[in-house]
Amino acid sequence: MSRTDRHERFMALHGSGCFVMPNPWDAGSARMMAAMGAVALATSSAAHAFTLGRPDMGGVTRDEALAHAEDIVASTGLPVSGDFENGFGDTPEDVAETVRLAAEVGLSGCGIEDMAFGESVTAYDFELALEKIRAGVAAARSLGRPFVLTARADGVMNGVYDLSQGILRLQAFEAAGADCLYLPVPPGQAELAQILAAVKAPLNVLAVGPVQDMSLGTLTGLGVRRISLGSQMARLTHAAIRDAMAALQAGHFTPFKAAARGDEIDALLKGGRGDG
Repeated sequence: MSRTDRHERFMALHGSGCFVMPNPWDAGSARMMAAMGAVALATSSAAHAFTLGRPDMGGVTRDEALAHAEDIVASTGLPVSGDFENGFGDTPEDVAETVRLAAEVGLSGCGIEDMAFGESVTAYDFELALEKIRAGVAAARSLGRPFVLTARADGVMNGVYDLSQGILRLQAFEAAGADCLYLPVPPGQAELAQILAAVKAPLNVLAVGPVQDMSLGTLTGLGVRRISLGSQMARLTHAAIRDAMAALQAGHFTPFKAAARGDEIDALLKGGRGDG
C-alpha cells in the first residue's frame, strides 16, 4: 500500500461500519498488530512516554512525537494516526503547524485535545478550543490529500467539565469541520448513546472503563465508527513485566511459561512489515 493509498484508505474506513485501531509503541509492536489483522494504527502519547521513562500528559515534545510517529509509519504499510495531545501548544497556529508536520512524516491523521497542560490539567476556554480545531481543519484541508483530523473533548475523562459541556464542544468541533470526534470515557452506555445522537460525524471511543464491558457488536450497533485502545496494550505489557518481576522476587518463574516463542514473534514481525 502506497502512502497515498493508505491516506485514502484511512479516510474511507470512517465512512461506514466500525473498526478497531490499536496503538503500538514501537516498530515491533506495530508489525505484530499489523500481522494480526489491524487495518490502521495510532500512536499513543502515554505509551511513547513510557518507553522514555516519562509520565503521560506533556511528557513528550513535538519533535520526539513526530520522530516516533515517523518510525511507526515506516514499520508497516498501514495508515497511522498521531496522538498529538493539545497540538503541542496553546495557540491555533501551534495546532496548524503540528498538522502540517504530521503530514510531512506520513501520518494519515491526528487527534487534538482541548486540554492545557501545566501543574494541573485544565480545559481550554470554549472559544480557544474551537479556534484550535478550526486551525487544524484548515491546515488539513490545505494538504491536498486526505487527512483525518480528530477533535477531542477530554474534559469529562479528566473531570474538568460535565457531559453536556463535552457534547457542546463536540458539536462545535463538528461544525468546524472535524473529520472524527472523540470524547474519551463516557460514564456508561446511555451516555455514549446520548453523544452519538447529538452528532453526525464519525465517533471514536476508547476501550477503557465502561466501554470494556461492551462488545464490538454492541458498539457497532450503537453507531460507533472507530475504537482505539490508547495506552491499554502498552499497560497490559507493563502489567506482564510487573507480574513477572513479582514472581522473580518471590523465587519462581511461572509467568514465563506464557512467553511467546521466538520463532512465533519473528514470523509476526515479518508478516506485519508490509511495504512501509
